[in-house]
Amino acid sequence: MSLIHYPQPKDLQVLIAVVNTGSFSAAAEILGQTPAFVTKRIQQMEALLGVKLLNRSSRGMALTESGQTAYAHSLEIMDRLQKMVDEVTHIKEQPVGMIRIGSSFGFGRAYIAPAIMEIMEIYPQLQINFELFDRQIDLNRDNVDLDIRINDDIPDNNIAKLLAKNQRILCASPAYLKQRGMPETLADLQHHDCLVTKERDQTIGVWELENQQGKKSVKISGHLSSNSGEIVLHWALNGKGIMLRSEWDVSPFLRDGVLVRVLPDYAQSANIWAVYQMPLYSSTKLKVCVEFLSQYCRNMGN
Repeated sequence: MSLIHYPQPKDLQVLIAVVNTGSFSAAAEILGQTPAFVTKRIQQMEALLGVKLLNRSSRGMALTESGQTAYAHSLEIMDRLQKMVDEVTHIKEQPVGMIRIGSSFGFGRAYIAPAIMEIMEIYPQLQINFELFDRQIDLNRDNVDLDIRINDDIPDNNIAKLLAKNQRILCASPAYLKQRGMPETLADLQHHDCLVTKERDQTIGVWELENQQGKKSVKISGHLSSNSGEIVLHWALNGKGIMLRSEWDVSPFLRDGVLVRVLPDYAQSANIWAVYQMPLYSSTKLKVCVEFLSQYCRNMGN
């Protein structure tokens, strides 16, 4: 019986580093190797698998379809290897040093800031710099190690872990609906005062919603808009219009009856992700923060 040859863990590490850094030279620097070593390991992995993993051109580098599959499995395999080492040897490293975490204003203030206090109770040797942004975070440009993101738009060169399922829903106060009526269709929204939140991933003047039949876009207008979700929520509670807001933000008000869901068949995906660049096995401080926030976000609705 002939032996089956598989890629070695160091080959998987090289592929992950190349994809995450975007270049062979940057990957070599992170790995403490030469660009020639990185090139050789990728070539050997391609020869072993019999497929092209990366396309390189003057415009940059991109994963092939086979490369995307190999990259996804490489992340999973290296994560499982790290878990095996931890469980077998019972090594629990104490995370030390600075980690930079970013989030949006509303979710960051309401949920991630309290979570960070709990993280510090468990890991007192960490130093956490927590910044809030009113726009989409670019990990490199904004010098952020971990972005807590509420949308499904994840750059190809980033790694993402789903922290919690979430969606944005339409809702308004009973007083507003009594005065203006309950919309029956998406088109009816064009005749209502819609409260616009300038979210990190939203197109101003358009709400993209989804039901069982698929995604639909509707043009909306209104007299009030803000880049603060808290302000928009306050306006909605005071009967100023219909808003599109995350379930995590409005669930208590729906339970109390001070807000009513509008067009309940429609929603907008707004899942909560941890977004980072380097695999968790490569950074203890990143790993413990992501794992804690994963458990924390799963318990948010409980």
